Amino acid sequence: MKTVSINLILLLLLATSINFTLCQQTEQKLHTDILTQFEIDYLIYLPEGYSEYSNEWPLFLFLHGVGERGNDLNTVKRNGPPKLIEEGKKFPFIIVSPQCAERTDWDNGTLIVLLDFLESMYNIDNNRIYLTGLSMGGHATWSLAIQYPKRFAAIAPVCGRGYSQDALALKELPVWVFHGEKDDIVPIKDGKKMVKALEDCGANVKFTVYPEAGHDAWTETYKNPELYNWFLNFRSEN
Repeated sequence: MKTVSINLILLLLLATSINFTLCQQTEQKLHTDILTQFEIDYLIYLPEGYSEYSNEWPLFLFLHGVGERGNDLNTVKRNGPPKLIEEGKKFPFIIVSPQCAERTDWDNGTLIVLLDFLESMYNIDNNRIYLTGLSMGGHATWSLAIQYPKRFAAIAPVCGRGYSQDALALKELPVWVFHGEKDDIVPIKDGKKMVKALEDCGANVKFTVYPEAGHDAWTETYKNPELYNWFLNFRSEN
């Protein structure tokens, strides 16, 4: 799918407020009439030192699960990096956590327009864009990376269904997969199938299974500092 140019996005941007608040999450909205009207709300976290230095920063895009859909960004803070930020954790990334509307699924086109917009508005290193998500967001992580593999430096899907028939698209992209052995929502076999498909095509893939975990593989995953250090090892070649 061909995305719209960022110049057009900026011309047709109807509403967004950019608040440079460091080490806190601020609520933002992107509302546009490009081709078809849509809007997306998101949380953004700017790391300590962002306003003091002109260097470009890595971007960490986090996609939530089904339970956080709606029109209240506070619900996005229930899990993952948004929750940790609210608890006071600091990160060396710009972290963006969009919200999916009620009774809808993540849309790749909308997420890419958001990504284009963010790259135009913030000091982002487009060779260090990282993608992760849990459950429905894990599924979207697979989907978005398969469709746009060159946009990301590394991805980490958490308990999300994948597309093993399309694994070849991720051959050059580092992937770390997380799953609970006792997951009764997205069975562990889905994670194993995706990992095997990646291994078969020679991809750089890691697989972490939590033996006693059910569907909640995200709590352990996102509180592990090793995940964030792993991401920072990678740069894309855009």
